[in-house]
Amino acid sequence: MQAKIREWGNSQGIRSSKEILQSAGLVVNEVLDVAVSDGTITLKKSFRHKTLEERVEVYGGKLNLDGEFDWFEWLKQEK
Repeated sequence: MQAKIREWGNSQGIRSSKEILQSAGLVVNEVLDVAVSDGTITLKKSFRHKTLEERVEVYGGKLNLDGEFDWFEWLKQEK
């Protein structure tokens, strides 16, 4: 596969197809780490801790902090 470097405002950029991004597990606006060594550019997913909001999304977007949580009751349900 080949890609072409193009002007993008005052910078240069390389576009990639949706299929390539999906096969790499990447999404639009994701932050990548860039490394350059001996003429090779390597891109990889950057590790980032999720925000509280992102974590809450996994649980339906609801964070119930308005009372005490009964851990004992929760543990009984898990068994």
